[in-house]
Amino acid sequence: MKELPKIYDPKAVESKIYDMWTRGGYFKGRIDPDKKPFTIVIPPPNVTGQLHLGHAFDETLQDVLIRVKRMQGYSALWVPGTDHAGIATQIKVEENLRKEGISRYDLGREKFLEKVWEWKHQYGDRIVQQLKTLGSSCDWDRLRFTMDEGCSRAVREVFVSLYEKGLIYKGNRIINWCPKCRTALSDAEVEREDQAGNFWHIRYNVKDSDEYVVVATTRPETMLGDTAVAVHPEDERYKHLVGKTVILPLVNREIPVIADEYVDKDFGTGCVKMTPCHDPNDFEVGLRHNLEQILVLDEDAKINKNGGKYEGLDRYEARKQVVKDLEALGQLVKIEPHSHNVGTCYRCGTTVEPLTSPQWFVKMEPLAKEALEVVQDGRITFVPDRFVKNYTNWMENAHDWCISRQLWWGHQIPAWYCADCGHITVSRIDPDKCEKCGSRNIKRDEDVLDTWFSSALWPFSTLGWPDKTPDLEYFYPTSVLVTGYDIIFFWVARMIFSGMEHMKEVPFRTVLFHGLIRDDKGRKMSKSLGNGVDPIEVIETYGADALRFNIITGNSPGNDMRYYNERCEAMRNFANKIWNASRFVMMNLTIDKNELPEKLELEDKWILSKLNALTGEVNENLDKFELGIAANKIYDFIWDSYCDWYIELTKPRLNGDDETAKIGAQKVLLFVLTETLKLLHPFMPFITEEIWQALPHEGEALMIEKYPEFSEKINFPEDEAKFEIIMNAVRAVRVRRAEMNVPPSKKPHLTIVTDKKDIFEAGRVYLSKLAYAGELTITDTVPDTEGSVNVVTNDAKLYMPLAELVDLQKERERIEKEIKTAKDDLARTEGKLSNQGFIAKAPQAVVEAEKEKAQKLRDLIENLNESLSTLK
Repeated sequence: MKELPKIYDPKAVESKIYDMWTRGGYFKGRIDPDKKPFTIVIPPPNVTGQLHLGHAFDETLQDVLIRVKRMQGYSALWVPGTDHAGIATQIKVEENLRKEGISRYDLGREKFLEKVWEWKHQYGDRIVQQLKTLGSSCDWDRLRFTMDEGCSRAVREVFVSLYEKGLIYKGNRIINWCPKCRTALSDAEVEREDQAGNFWHIRYNVKDSDEYVVVATTRPETMLGDTAVAVHPEDERYKHLVGKTVILPLVNREIPVIADEYVDKDFGTGCVKMTPCHDPNDFEVGLRHNLEQILVLDEDAKINKNGGKYEGLDRYEARKQVVKDLEALGQLVKIEPHSHNVGTCYRCGTTVEPLTSPQWFVKMEPLAKEALEVVQDGRITFVPDRFVKNYTNWMENAHDWCISRQLWWGHQIPAWYCADCGHITVSRIDPDKCEKCGSRNIKRDEDVLDTWFSSALWPFSTLGWPDKTPDLEYFYPTSVLVTGYDIIFFWVARMIFSGMEHMKEVPFRTVLFHGLIRDDKGRKMSKSLGNGVDPIEVIETYGADALRFNIITGNSPGNDMRYYNERCEAMRNFANKIWNASRFVMMNLTIDKNELPEKLELEDKWILSKLNALTGEVNENLDKFELGIAANKIYDFIWDSYCDWYIELTKPRLNGDDETAKIGAQKVLLFVLTETLKLLHPFMPFITEEIWQALPHEGEALMIEKYPEFSEKINFPEDEAKFEIIMNAVRAVRVRRAEMNVPPSKKPHLTIVTDKKDIFEAGRVYLSKLAYAGELTITDTVPDTEGSVNVVTNDAKLYMPLAELVDLQKERERIEKEIKTAKDDLARTEGKLSNQGFIAKAPQAVVEAEKEKAQKLRDLIENLNESLSTLK
């Protein structure tokens, strides 16, 4: 048994302990037919990123689960990995190149990708090292990357397989375009926000007539691409116009008036301009009516050659000019302020532009059906289950997924275009000729796949698919996916339909959703607010265990949580409490074996029964994924039951002459401490391992010890209840003494009136020591109580002579002085409140605070007067 240093220093312990775990191979997930597998795949962080609080939250939850299951005897595997993060990584490398005065186009695709791989090798390991600093017990021998050889092969197999089944196609459809990132985005990558704007009401003249229709738009620049005006077929106002044409202002193009049920005849004028290339609804109407498609914006959101004289103008400049010209022509009827919902790029925040573009898509309808069923029939459980509704709504209305991105970094689409016959060859291996005509004049598609395409395969690609590997057979499906609710559509939904399509099995049994970490004011953390917290700095200051425990105890599934740095300080204090308690136990140990004594005292049975109840509850909480509740219960037990009570209760035996009693106290102290360290280990792994290694133990490491379970052998509910009666009496006396400022040196006669004399007689030694009693009388008859202070519990009335507690004259003088001070304060406060100038000018919150202060002072004076009357 080694001695623990006086002060716990996380910096001296954490890296040393992590190295010990690594050397021991304890993180290794092993195929063991005699054990049940438990698998988690890490949500892969961006390879060029660095650890932020969101990662720390996500990874701590996973680490707690994997450590518990490992200790419970499962063959636990936590697969780590990183994501190539197409847009994010490419943007970062391009920013670096700009500092050198060059662009990716100057380098060319091949040289640019070399630069990105260099960046990946330079920074890609940073986040992995930071995850280790946090204590993540991943199987690092299985570290994966979404663009490693195995994952890339899986991506290609899936693309070709879906293409062969007709579930991937290339089409000219409306997509979300980010002009800043210069790439298409899927619907899930578009964030919606309300923006202030206008409705511009524009007059379109009917050809060869004095009639006109009025349409309203929030994007007047897109009218340059209008190819029809639509009305509802049942709208009597416009039935006579259907089939006629109107003249498009500024462009003077004839466009038809069509009838379609998409139009809401009760909204606005009942006439809607149709711009099939720049609005998803108009696009669908256009397909039904075979409308011409005229694209008027380019990839930079500038007007293209189809926009005539406006060519080259930015979309917002074009908007101003179009409105100005319409006004000059007398075609602008009115401008109406209007707040509307606008799509923005999730990556850069730029307003996205809906436009038609030749892109690759995944057909969602056939894939969504089974992905819905497995959640609705319970094969996959969502925790909390309220997210099933969000998932269902999205999957029932999912549009085809646009999977092509106009980037160079990522999985290049395995499609080759024949310049001679136009055929597209999609292949698992790079072809050297067109599969249709045999021409060698073929060129590969330059686009890459959406990052989420490879992430969607993560639960099985990381285990060796498309090969039938032993890992895949044993560890798939995975057990739990831990993720934020904000990527339920980006990632969770896509993993589910990918698992069902390619593995014919769910990718995981349970999805545990957590919320976002916000600052102490409830705001989202962001660079612009400057309220971000670097978890590595927190770990440097307080230790990884303190950060982990802060995050866990503030968490409940699916809910956002606020981060308070002060709580890290409180959790460091908790770590110090455990450390000091352990040092006390070790300094009093003469035994070298962890076993319970044959004879147990009442306080022993109490603490063991409390520990047993805690163990049962913690296991139940963990099974329900109530990690925060479990952690709080362990905290309360250690701080209150073990440190503040049980250690104090054992001191008379530890310091006494009865050797048997002394050894008995040591054994229970050691047993309870050891079991508590096991319960706490998944939450605070470093300090618990360091202490356990110093205590008498068998085995190599705490992290592979058996997790405690409820046991009838240490279940003493009756003894526990008896001891709680004694403790309640002690607490009541202590509270009363504290209210009266009585020092521990005063030990008055304590009289206990109760019908449970046998219980209190058994607790006589505890009452004398912990309630600071001098002489102790236990009776069932009420004595003369004049001049006594009394306290009441559910099981007894307790009396103490007032004169033995305080110097009556001094106490009267002290209270009278306090009453005078309180009255003076009250007079000043009431003076303020009676001043009409103050009431009129002061903010309402200040006035309310003064009123609250006055009431508190009145209550204080009343209480002090009561105390004074007692003394008299």
